[in-house]
This record gives sequence, structure tokens and C-alpha cells, in this order.
Amino acid sequence: MKKTIRVGLIGTGFMGRTHTNAYRQVGQFFDTPFEIELKAVCSRNAANAERFAQHWGFEGFETDWNRLVKRNDIDLIDIASPNDTHAEIAIAAARAGKVVACEKPLGRNLAESRAMVDAVSAAGVANMVWYNYRRVPALTLVKKLVDQGFFGRVFHYRSKFLQDWTMSADLPQGGAGTWRLDASVAGSGVTGDLLAHCIDAALWLNGSISEVTGTTETFIKERHHAESGRREPVNVDDASAFLARFANGSLATFESTRYARGHKALFTLEINGESGSIAWDLHDLHRLQLFDYRDDGSMRGWRSIHITDGDHPYMDAWWVPGLQIGYEHTFIHQVADFLNGLGDGTVTVPDFKTALETETVIDAVLSSAKSRQWETVAQR
Repeated sequence: MKKTIRVGLIGTGFMGRTHTNAYRQVGQFFDTPFEIELKAVCSRNAANAERFAQHWGFEGFETDWNRLVKRNDIDLIDIASPNDTHAEIAIAAARAGKVVACEKPLGRNLAESRAMVDAVSAAGVANMVWYNYRRVPALTLVKKLVDQGFFGRVFHYRSKFLQDWTMSADLPQGGAGTWRLDASVAGSGVTGDLLAHCIDAALWLNGSISEVTGTTETFIKERHHAESGRREPVNVDDASAFLARFANGSLATFESTRYARGHKALFTLEINGESGSIAWDLHDLHRLQLFDYRDDGSMRGWRSIHITDGDHPYMDAWWVPGLQIGYEHTFIHQVADFLNGLGDGTVTVPDFKTALETETVIDAVLSSAKSRQWETVAQR
């Protein structure tokens, strides 16, 4: 008989929905040691919390996360609230002996993130961070190719994440919908938000980053603040770009912006090695572009691989070959992996300790943007 893990979710926004959908769907497609019980959801707005609970099938709701954390009928605390709440909630949940799942990034800065790692380590509780793109089947296949030595020596890694949703000067900062433009809540702009995904994938696929040099820009210097009602300085970065050196000797370029007109979520990565190259695009997430230099010269060239066959990562749990899956499935995969890890006592990455390495790179990039010099990435 399967064990039950009782979930308490904090946050009723976009990420709260994606996490909850994963909890509801995982048991339909994956055989894990646990059944999910949606116990309670928490939001400061009682009406929002009650509506979310009824719609998504939670037994009840809370308006104070402290009460949720202290409840004896909850095993896992899932933090899907804004960045300024992550550290306080995660530390309290760990001290209460709860399993902790946290939306990325860990904290608003490196100090908060380290405190979160220390808390889960001291409490000995299982934990994970929702870097869901690791569970895109195509990228999981890239990881297998890397581990098998397909690329040989890697020379270059490049990645970007482009959006355009903050270009209007009339868009406010702060508040429920635009807290990512308020540094006191978000911590940073695109570096800690979008580039965090690029960095996490790069560390996973290509190893540690040793040093960086970067630059950031805030294009609109003042915005109306949704909560104070005043025009206030904008302290987050609208655009960020950096060069990096990996420990394996390869070079990298990273770029992110919310001012790339026409792009809503263009996340791409490419690896160039001595034996081959690979390229991936979130807009076509089920495809890999692959070049293998070992092919016969007359047939050598880029090929497109459709990641839908049953022998591709995760795909045997879904549909017949040729029918693709999407963004929401990556969260289902992460929940399945995490539940299996809880069952056999293994660590499912990225856990807090793994995600801390991404925070050290973010910190170095922001420091470099201020110093205008190469910065060494701190040891975790």
C-alpha cells in the first residue's frame, strides 16, 4: 500500500497552479511510492485562497503561512509565493520538520539562499527547487549525451532567455502582478529570474562556472509603484549579459532581457564540442538539433530529432510516438522524480544545495556589473 504525503501550498498565482496541476496529475502517469493529498493552500487574501482550494481540490485553506507550517497534518510545504517570502518560510518549515519544495530562485540574494541551505541541512529534511526545465525530455537526453561523452571536449556553451513584457513605461512596479519589477521583493531582475534558468541548466549540463564578467541595464529608471502610489526608482535589471569560463575550460555567453520585442519566452541553449554540437529551443521543446562530426562525410550535417519515442526520457509514460508533450509536463516529471527519491532515500536534484550554486553565479554576475571586472564565482 502506498504512503500518503500531505501537501500545504503557499501561493495561488501562476506557479501555484503549475505545481498543483503536477501534484494532481503525477499519479495518473507515474508509479511512485506516494499518493498526494492536497491538504491546504495559503494566501493572504482569504477569498483567493478559498476559491483556489475549491477549484483545485484542496481540503481547506489558510491565510497565515505560519499556521500552515505548524499544522501536524501536513508533510510537505511548497513555496510558490514571491521571492521575499522564500527564506523565512523555508527556514520555518525546515525547523518544523517538513519536506520543503521551493520555487526558484532560492532567496533574494546569496545570504538568504545560504541560510535556507543551512536550515534544511541542520533539520535533515528532504528538499527541492523547481528548476523544471531539467525535466524537459529533450534536455534530459542532452544530459545523457554529455555524461556519455558524446561531445568530447566542450569548447562553447551559449544560452539566452528573451521576453518583452515590461517594455511599457506605464507598467507599474510592485503589487501582485508586477512584484518582479520591485527589487525589495524580487531581489534582482532578469539575472535572478530568467538567467537563473539558463545558469541552472548550464551547471547541470556543463559543470561548474569558475568566473564571469557581466553587464546589466535598467532602461526605464522610474515607475509608478502599485502599492505606494508614488513614482519610485526601478532597482531591478531589465537586461543582463555575461561571459563565463567553466571549470572544464569552455567559454560561454549568456543573455537575458525583457525588452526583446516579439519574444515571450525564448529560452535557447547550444553546446559545441570537438565531436559534435547540440541546440535546443523552448519554443520547439520536443526537438533537438544535433550535429555529429563522426558521421560519414557525405551525410554529415545537422539533424532534427523528435523527442517523442518511448525510449526517450519520460516519454514512455505518455502518448504514442510522434505526439508531443509540453511545459506543464516538466513539473509532473519533477514531482515524480522527487517522490521516488523520497521513497528510496536518494537526493533529487536540484535540491537546495545544488541550487545554491546558481545563486553564487548570479551574485558574481551582479557584482561584476558593478565592478566592471571579472569576478570569481564563490565556492558554495
